[in-house]
Amino acid sequence: MDFNNIIQTLAVYALPVIFAITIHEAAHGYVAQRLGDPTAAMLGRVTLNPLKHIDPIGTILMPVALLLLTKGAFVFGYAKPVPVRFDQLRHPKRDMISVAAAGPVSNLIQALLWGMLLVVLVGLETQERFFVAMAQAGVLVNVLLAVFNLFPVPPLDGGRVLVGLLPTRAAIAVSRIEPYGFFIVVALVLAGVLSTLWIMPLTELTLALLNLLLAPLKALFS
Repeated sequence: MDFNNIIQTLAVYALPVIFAITIHEAAHGYVAQRLGDPTAAMLGRVTLNPLKHIDPIGTILMPVALLLLTKGAFVFGYAKPVPVRFDQLRHPKRDMISVAAAGPVSNLIQALLWGMLLVVLVGLETQERFFVAMAQAGVLVNVLLAVFNLFPVPPLDGGRVLVGLLPTRAAIAVSRIEPYGFFIVVALVLAGVLSTLWIMPLTELTLALLNLLLAPLKALFS
């Protein structure tokens, strides 16, 4: 990937990524606030201001560095986690599921909206390829973010959902993984296990479901 292609890729993906991580994190805080925990709101994290959610290393330096070093073959990053005090939720174990799921659900909704924009742009035969590419990126980024975060290892959202669903003893056992969860996930990503067994199959399934949902809109332009 040459320098011009890198700049074009960054330009195409910048807005979808910013929207994806900002709304994802704000959704966690908003749902937590509605369910009794005002921590995120008090810290100004229930906002669509991306500066409140961007982590300089995880959101900017790491993804850009990996993009350059791997020539676009591998990109990984993270946003600043929204603080949630689960003990302040009205029903901590049950509400944990809603708070954790809010982020991935927000990404799936965004993927559908980007998909609708893509269908409209293609249907209108727009000549501006940049916006078509951005809409495609919006779909892919949000699907990948949702699928990745639903992996059932804490502190990922899927791990928190799993803890909320399991019986108390099993939930405690799984929650003890959290301090090591990030390193486990990174190791699985680097080994290609997470991509092969989780990300790729679920991404293909999710994209297929999105195509079904978008079928009526596509029919209007056929």
